Amino acid sequence: MDIVVGIIVGLLMLMVLVVAHEFGHFIASRRNGVNVLEFGIGFPPRAIAWIKDPKTHKWRKLKKSEWDSAGIMKTVLDEREIAEGKTPKTKPKKTKNTTVTVKSREKIIADGLVFSLNWLPIGGFCQMDGESAEDEREGTFGKANFWKKTKILFAGVAMNWLVAFLIFTVLAWTGMPQFLAGQFKIDSDTRTEGGGVIVSYVIENSPAEVAGFKDNDKLIMAGDTELVYPSDVSKYNEAHSGEEVTYKVERMRPSDCDCVQEPCNCPEELGEVELKATLNEEGSEYLLGIGMTSSQTLSYSTWSAPIVGAGLTLQITGETFKGVGQLLWNLITGTGRLFSFDDATRESGQEALNEVKDSVSGPVGIIGILFPSFTAAGPTNLAFLVALISVSLACMNVLPIPALDGGRWLLIAIYKARGKHLTKEKEQLIVSRAMFVLLALLLIVTIIDITRFF
Repeated sequence: MDIVVGIIVGLLMLMVLVVAHEFGHFIASRRNGVNVLEFGIGFPPRAIAWIKDPKTHKWRKLKKSEWDSAGIMKTVLDEREIAEGKTPKTKPKKTKNTTVTVKSREKIIADGLVFSLNWLPIGGFCQMDGESAEDEREGTFGKANFWKKTKILFAGVAMNWLVAFLIFTVLAWTGMPQFLAGQFKIDSDTRTEGGGVIVSYVIENSPAEVAGFKDNDKLIMAGDTELVYPSDVSKYNEAHSGEEVTYKVERMRPSDCDCVQEPCNCPEELGEVELKATLNEEGSEYLLGIGMTSSQTLSYSTWSAPIVGAGLTLQITGETFKGVGQLLWNLITGTGRLFSFDDATRESGQEALNEVKDSVSGPVGIIGILFPSFTAAGPTNLAFLVALISVSLACMNVLPIPALDGGRWLLIAIYKARGKHLTKEKEQLIVSRAMFVLLALLLIVTIIDITRFF
C-alpha cells in the first residue's frame, strides 16, 4: 500500500514540477508578445477546457465540438486557414463579413487562449503560436527577436529553480534535512536537532562489547571528533586502528525496555557516558564491532532562511552539473577501456560503467523507488526530494541538447551567429533526431530501473 501511495504522490509531484516549468514559458511568452494557443495540465486526450472568449473577453467552457482530435480549437484553425488563403478543413459558420484579416486572426489567437485539463497525468504543456524559428507572423515565437526567445526558452528553467528555492526556504524555517556533506547553512543562525550515529547491534566478544557498548547507544564524539554520520565513525576508526579510543555516548532507553517485571532489561544508567575501546588492528574483520544507523539531523534557521534556500539551490545545482560531468566521463572512459587488451584496464572500464548504471535513474526509478521511500519518511523528506528533482529538471534543460530548452536556444544562437536562415524542416530534423536519442536513452534507463525491482 505504501508503494502505491508513493507512486501516486510521485506522479502528482512530477506533474506539478513540469507544469511549473511550462508556466514559466507561458508567463515569458505573454510578457514578450508571443501568443499562447493553449496551456494544458496533463497530456491529451483532453478532459475539459475553457477559452477566453474573443468577443466578451470572459472565460467560458469549450464544447467538444469546438476542438479537433489534436485538441486545437477548430475556430482558430479555420480563421488561420482563411487568412492564409486556404480552404478550411471544416466549413465555418456563415457571417455577414466573410473576409478575415490577418489582424483579426491574430486577435482571435491572442484572445482565444485555451486552458485545458487532460487525462494523462504526466506533465503539462504550453503551446505557443508559431514555435518554428522560421515563422515570421506577428505574435509568433519565430517572429520574436533573439533576446525575447532567450527569455522564453529559459523561463521554464528559472521557474524550476524558483520552486526549489521556495521549498528550501520553507524547510529552513520548519526543519531542513541534512542529506549532503557540508550542506549549506548559516552557522550563526542555525539550530540543529537530532542527528548522530545509533548503534544497531554489538558483535559478541568485540572491542565494543568489552568497552560496554549497548544497542541503541548514540555515538556523539570519538576523541575530539564530532560524529554525525556512520562514515565519520568508520573514518576515525581506520585512522586510529590498534589504539585506545574514548567515545562519548548518549545512552538511550531502548524501545523494548521493560522494568515492570523482573528481570529488568533496561540499562542502569541513561544520558551521556564515556566508553574506552581498544580497536583491532588494521586488516581485521572489524575494528570496533558495531552495526550503525544514522539518526536524521534537522537544522532550523530564522532570518537566514531565504539565504539558506538560495545557497542550497546553488549548491545542489553545482553538485548536479558536477555529477553529470562525472557520469559522462565515466561513460566515455569506461567504454574506451573495454576495448583494451589489458585485463586490468577492461575491468576498470567495467567498474566505471557500473558507476554510470548505479548513478542514473529514470521515471520508473524515481516514481517507483524514490518517491515511495521518501513519502514513507514523512513530508519533510518528501519536500526535500521534490526540490531536489526541481533543481535537476532545471539543470537538465540547460544542457545543450536540441530537444531541450538549452539545445533549442543553442541551435537558434548558432544560426544567428552564422547569419544563416534556420528553416522549419532543418529545425525539425535536428530536434527529432535528438529526441530519438533521448527516448532511446530513456528506454535503456527504464530497463535498468525495472531490473532493480528484481
